[in-house]
Amino acid sequence: MNILKILTPRRQLGNYGETTAARYLRRKGYRILERNYVGKWGEIDIIARKKHTLCFVEVKTRSIGAEEGFEARPAASVNPEKQRRLIRVANEYARRTHKEIGCMMRMDIIEIYTEKNQKNKIKVHKLVHIENAFDMNSAYKTH
Repeated sequence: MNILKILTPRRQLGNYGETTAARYLRRKGYRILERNYVGKWGEIDIIARKKHTLCFVEVKTRSIGAEEGFEARPAASVNPEKQRRLIRVANEYARRTHKEIGCMMRMDIIEIYTEKNQKNKIKVHKLVHIENAFDMNSAYKTH
C-alpha cells in the first residue's frame, strides 16, 4: 500500500503544502519535473528545474498553533540523516535522467505555515523558501 495515498489529516496537510509549494515554484519560473519522486533511498517531494539548475525540494508544512514539540521551525526536522537520504535520491535521479554536463543541483526546503480561516478552511499564513538549504558538507558534518 502506498503511504502517500492514505489521507490522514497530517497527510492531507502535507499534500496541501506540496501543492502550494509547486504552485509557488511555477510562479517563480521553475518547471516542475516530478512530485513525490520515490527512489531507492527515499522520496523527494518536488523536483524542479530553473535554467541549468535542478532543485530538489523538501516541503515542510505546519499548522500555526498545533503542538509540534520543541521544533524551532519546520526546516529543523530535516536533520543530517534525512539530508543524506535526500542527497542519495537526488544523485540517483540526476544520474538516471539528467546526464547533460553543466547542470547544477541544489537542495531546497520550503516551509509552509498554515492556519484555518473563519470557515475552517486551511489557508497559507506564510511560505519560506530556503534555497540551497543543505549540501554534502552539512549533511555529513560531524560534531
